[in-house]
Amino acid sequence: MIWEAEDATAYGVGGQGLGSQASSLTGPGVQERLIAAELTEGDLEVDRSLRPALLDDYLGQSRVKENLRVLIDAARQRKDTLDHVLFSGPPGLGKTTLAGVVANELGVAVKTTSGPAIERTGDLAAILTNLQAGDVLFIDEIHRLNRAVEEVLYPAMEDFVLDIVIGKGPAARSIRLDIPPFTLVAATTRTGLLTGPLRDRFGISFRLDYYSAEELRDIVVRSASILGVEMEEGGAVEIARRSRGTPRLANRLLKRVRDYAEVRAGGVITEEVACRALSFFEVDGLGLDALDNKVLDLLVNTFGGRPVGLSTIASALGEDAGALEDVYEPFLLQQGLIQRTPRGRQATPRAFDHLGVPFKAT
Repeated sequence: MIWEAEDATAYGVGGQGLGSQASSLTGPGVQERLIAAELTEGDLEVDRSLRPALLDDYLGQSRVKENLRVLIDAARQRKDTLDHVLFSGPPGLGKTTLAGVVANELGVAVKTTSGPAIERTGDLAAILTNLQAGDVLFIDEIHRLNRAVEEVLYPAMEDFVLDIVIGKGPAARSIRLDIPPFTLVAATTRTGLLTGPLRDRFGISFRLDYYSAEELRDIVVRSASILGVEMEEGGAVEIARRSRGTPRLANRLLKRVRDYAEVRAGGVITEEVACRALSFFEVDGLGLDALDNKVLDLLVNTFGGRPVGLSTIASALGEDAGALEDVYEPFLLQQGLIQRTPRGRQATPRAFDHLGVPFKAT
């Protein structure tokens, strides 16, 4: 449930890839969705090797970096703990990485856990009482924290004390335990689900933005050098362009393109090789994968551009409606390919153009 993140000195994520040991590539119809695949333990190990350790190595999010630099330097000069920090934003933008960077910059250890993993108040008490003075406690997906656990967290964040109830019924009594001063760094992808009292207890709050194509290109070049991948500028630009503004996906696509290049292109990633590889893995020029395009095809061709209810789309695709709304829709909306209307989801003229279908107003 909790572990030392001694090597939280890394950046980016993604699949391990097939590497030079691959005997074949499955091509179209691969089982995993590259855009949002689950990570294996091997993936996480490669992930950690790519993450930066310090702010100087962290690419992108310049405003957040500069603000953090000032706040961390001030805390070190005062020999005080840093205020509690909340990072919010879509998945894959580097919230976990920044938690490790903050700890490294402060010169302290970081303990890592997640909201769903802390099931009981006793779990949180065990975590907090094992911290050393000045340590960073990182809680991922903090919006999923149990409400009873959250109540215990309040005095710990404000006064560095734990209020524990011992016993039950008339014999129950409350005791207060002092805990070492610490910095809570939390990450959330759903800021709106945080309760007001919890959100207000964070002295520092940053929202991470999507990365530009230039920033992603620099990240891809850096990751390629760490992985020992030979790559031309055009290859890095092409991978960055299809990475949906997300470093996690950029590194994942880099490793898939590396696999393709090793097996079918002599190991060098040129612009042409990157284009061939990404097409092979069904990631198109906009960064859409096969499932994204199925959604568009359904709205454009099957329903002729008419508004369609979310449940109808989910049934037609054999997908869960919640997954459709949380995983597929955000990027399609961001790219202006679909729109939400009172009558349902509807393809935009850009979606028709993307699929090469003449637009007809409905």
